[in-house]
Order: sequence, then C-alpha cells, then structure tokens
Amino acid sequence: MINFARRSDCHITGSMDNKMLTLLILLNALATCLSFPQRCTQEEAAIGRCRTPAEEGPQCIEMVLGYCQDVPYTHTTFPNIVGHRTRQDLEMGAEYLLLSVIHGLMKGECSPDIRILGCSVLAPRCENGRLMKPCRSSCEMLKKSCIHAFEAIQMAWPYFLDCDRFFVGSEEGCYDPLSELREKQEVALANISDGGLSTVIQFTYHSNSQMFSILKKTASKCSHISQTYSIGRSVEGKDLLVIEFSNNPGQHDLLEPEIKLIGNMHGNEVLGRQLLIYLAQYLCSEYLLGNERIQTIINTTRIHILASMNPDGYEIAASEGHEYNGWTSGRANAQNLDLNRNFPDLTSIFYNRRRFRHFRSDHIPIPDSYWMNKVVAPETYAIMKWIRTYPFVISASLHGGELVISYPFDFSRHPQEDRMYSPTPDEQIFRQLARTYADAHATMSNNDTERCGASFANKGGITNGALWYSFAGGMSDFNYLHSNCYEITVELGCDKFPSEEELYPEWRRNKEALLSFMESVHKGIKGIVKDEHGNGIKGAIISVKGLRHDITTAEDGDYWRLMNPGVHIVTASASGYSKQSKRINLPRNTQVGRVDFVLKKVPREPSLDYFNIPELDNYERFDPFNQFEQYSQRELGEDGEERTEKPWWWGYFSQLGMSAPTWLLRNY
Repeated sequence: MINFARRSDCHITGSMDNKMLTLLILLNALATCLSFPQRCTQEEAAIGRCRTPAEEGPQCIEMVLGYCQDVPYTHTTFPNIVGHRTRQDLEMGAEYLLLSVIHGLMKGECSPDIRILGCSVLAPRCENGRLMKPCRSSCEMLKKSCIHAFEAIQMAWPYFLDCDRFFVGSEEGCYDPLSELREKQEVALANISDGGLSTVIQFTYHSNSQMFSILKKTASKCSHISQTYSIGRSVEGKDLLVIEFSNNPGQHDLLEPEIKLIGNMHGNEVLGRQLLIYLAQYLCSEYLLGNERIQTIINTTRIHILASMNPDGYEIAASEGHEYNGWTSGRANAQNLDLNRNFPDLTSIFYNRRRFRHFRSDHIPIPDSYWMNKVVAPETYAIMKWIRTYPFVISASLHGGELVISYPFDFSRHPQEDRMYSPTPDEQIFRQLARTYADAHATMSNNDTERCGASFANKGGITNGALWYSFAGGMSDFNYLHSNCYEITVELGCDKFPSEEELYPEWRRNKEALLSFMESVHKGIKGIVKDEHGNGIKGAIISVKGLRHDITTAEDGDYWRLMNPGVHIVTASASGYSKQSKRINLPRNTQVGRVDFVLKKVPREPSLDYFNIPELDNYERFDPFNQFEQYSQRELGEDGEERTEKPWWWGYFSQLGMSAPTWLLRNY
C-alpha cells in the first residue's frame, strides 16, 4: 500500500524495494512539477522535494508566439509582467490583439517598433531562470517618436507600454529590446543614401492621416525646436494642423519675427501641400545634422507651416488622382465655398476711405455685415483667428495653375475693371518679397520658361494680383488690411496635381526659394516701444513718412517693419503717450536695423479726422454673433461629461467577445 502525501510537499511514503521506490519517487516528482510552474533538480527529486516558483524564480519556456518571433531572444516566461498567467491567457487578450493589428491601424508607422516593445512586456525575456525587464529609456524614446501615430487615429498610448510602470532603469539590469532593430534600420538607411543626400524624404503623395502622422513624427523627432498645434477643424472635422519651428517652440520670443506658410487652400492644388510637408522634414533633419543656414533660420525666426488649409477638398481631388482630376474637382471646401473668396472684403472699405485725411489702411475691422450676410467657412474662420493671434510679419500661400508670384491688391480699385493695376501703399515692399521668391526659384523668373497661358516672362515672374485678374474676398488682401502681415501668393506651375515623378524635381526647383523667402523677413527695422518705466506698450503705432500704411506693436511692445534701404523718418505713437520720431539711414548691406522708442505718458486729445472714421474703434469685435461657438463647444452627456463617439478602429476589439479595452480610448 502506497500513501501519497499532499502534492505541495512533493513527498512519498510507503514500503517496497529500493528500485521500485526510487522509480516512484521520480515519477511523483515529475508529476508534481508538471502540475506546478516549478523545476526540480535531480538531487531534489531524489529526496522528494521541489522548490516553489517563489523560491526558485520563473521557468523559461520557448518563445512560440506568432507576433513575437522577431524579438531578440528565444525564451519567455509566464506569468508575464502585466499579469497574464499563461500563453493562452495572453493570446485571448486585447493586448496581444493590438500587437497583431497595429501595423495596419497605423499604416506601417512605428512598425515593427511598437510590436517588438509590446512583446518585451507581454512575452518578457527569460534567461537562466530570470525574467529580464526592458529598459525605461527604450520605452521613453519610442513613445516620444510614436505618440503622434496613436494621436492620429484617436488612440491612447497602451497601458502596458507605461514606461514608468513596466520598464526599469539600467541600474536594475534592463536590456534594450529595440537595439537589433535599430542596427538593421541604420544599415538599410545607409544603403539607400547616396552619400550626398543627408535628409531622406519620400517624395510621394500623402493622405490626410499620413500628413498628420508625418508632421507629428517630425515634431517629436525635433521636439526641442518644433511642435504641432491645431488652429481649428474643417467642415468634415479634420484638423487644420500647423507645425511650428523655433528655438523656443510654443512661445513668442521678444524681437523674433514670425512667418507663416500655407498650402492647399484649394483642395485640388496639391503641390504646395507636398512641398510644405517636405520642408518640415527638411528643416528638422538639417537642423539636427548641423546645417548652419537652417539653424540660423530656426534660431532667429518663428515659422508656422499649415500644409493643408482644405483637407476636405484634397480628399475629393485625391480620389480622382492626378491623371483624372479636373481643373476644379476638389477646389472648394465641403460647403462648396471657394476659400479664397470667403474672407471679408476689406479692400472695398480701403478704397472708400481714401477721402479721409487720416484714413488708416491697416487693422481695418471686420464689418458686422460680413458675419450677417456671408456663409463663413470654418476654415476661413480658423485662419482669421490665427492671423489675429500671432504677430505674423510675412506669409506665403502656395497655389497652382500658373507659374508666377502675385501680390496685393487682388481686388481692382475700379469695380468695373477686371484687370487693373491696383497697388498697395507698400508696393515696393511687396515687389521685393515677390522678387525674392521668383529669383530664387529655378525657372520662375526666366524669360524662356514655358507659361500656362498668361505672359509673365517679361515681368520676371511676378505680377500685381488685380492686374492679372480681379477678385474680392481674398486672403492676401485680408492679411494686409487687417493685420501687420504681408502675404504673397505663389503659383507653383501649370499642373495643379502633378504626377509623383514630378514631386522631387519640383522640390528642387522650390527649396531655395522657400528658404530665401523665410530669410527675407529679416529686412527693414525692428525694435521695442516702451514707456518710461521700461514696460512694453502693446498696440503702439509705427509710421513711416511717405507710406500710408502703419503697423502695430505686439503683446510685449516689439515690432517689425519691412523697409527698403534708404533714409526714412519713423514715428512711434500710442494713445495717452507722446509721439517720438527718428530719422534713420538703412544701408543696403544691412540685414535688419534696431530702432527702439521710449514714449512719455501724457494726456492726448484724439484727432477728430482719425477717430470719426466709421467702424475704426471696433477692431476687437470678432464673431459678434457667436456663429462659431458650436465649433468650440463639445457635446455633453447627462452626467455632464463629454460624450464622444467611438473611433473607427473600435470594431476590431468590440466584436470578438473579449473585455472591451477602454484603456485605448483617449477620453475614457
């Protein structure tokens, strides 16, 4: 008779001959150890005693998970770091399902990096009976580079990739699960580089989601000089995503000028959109590679790039493709509005005010009639608010359909004349800005360059907008008359939707022009207007004798005034302060001159001619009827919390009968 004790003791009692007893002891030990995740040495088995998992540590088993076969180790263990007790538990969980579909969800972005990092937690490395945790630094680096990809599909960063919770520091003996992958990627990158091209850019078209992903990835790669932010949403809810470059991203630095570049205002004019995506990648990579010119531009200038102002229209144009896209398919937004006719017509107000002795041609308020009588596109609203928020100095809007630079005014000074030369007071400044881009472009200013119907060759590739053709409600006129910003329109070529084979040649034609245009903001004068106590004066007026267009100081009293070389008389004034004028000589070889003003506080009576101009005092009136409040308010549920629809990828997880992975929802 053999009596078996409790299995937890791994002990056998009974009487029989030594050989049979030894055999039964071995069989009993084997059965016991198979029942529990523990291992027994031969000596332990001989005495009938096995160590528990807590006493010995994890049991290393061969890696057999299909989606973790390319990890840099061959054995894993269970329970894993997050608590799955067996391989079967893991394979039935949402965590492993996410790893299996992540490549498709993100269209290959951050793949296989995310999957391998996830495997290092869900199927951790096991060596010599020891579980090895991945390094926290590996997790933090990947999160920094890839968080944008999750944001692009409205997905939260997975809980099992919590860098503080499931990863450890080097002092705890961690390992880098991505080291082998990075080595392979570096070899692959070296193989596709020709040795002279230091920045690798894929010259292909990008969908809206791919564009968002690339811009956010670029900002993550260069987070010390870049960030992304949204200025609003399109009619169909797509982000109007801006990428910013500055040595202090997110902040306005005193005396640092700000510029903006806008593409894809017309959805079917797609080349500008692609060039700005490439420009963002180029600025980031070249800055990191030590390109002194790029570093100087970014360290002295705050650059804002909106690659697509009309993402809804782009989708219509892209659905047809470059071979079948018509001249107008996708031009308008989803409301069928031409965005470059949707801005307030301030040019007519300017023409009507010229009879006033002290009329202002700057910071003309938006009339209430615009909000009451016009359907204002959300894209237009976002741009207007953007212009009012940042102290932009210059701007370029990239279009297609011709090869020319046009500049304000775009609306003819005679309403019956469709093509009439209609200069602004800053005609010479605008001509110089236009010349800067056209002359730096590979072919735009050449007399022998093929044009698209109009003849601009004898003009050096630039034209006054109204002289080309007149239209009201344009964005460039609005910039000039409502703010300090000087905007030109860049027509990039005859083909609005060129083939992918043309993207790289077009980048080469325009790269130098884009860089030269950005550098041109450092022309003229800049300075600070302060009171006697050294405080900056916001909204002070900077006037130049002979130019009937003023600019105003920014929040901290700093200003930038584009100006051609020569002798000028510059005056600073502000309500409640004395005027101060200075005579300056701006040499031709000077990049930018510094001219500061200190104004004394004195009682000042307003000029009747100046302040009796209709609507001059309501510049701060913006969206007075709250038409766009709906775009800023979020729908709330009965409990007062924000009600959000489930994202499109939720169906991957909700239809398989598993516990819903609410940890993937960003607002849960």
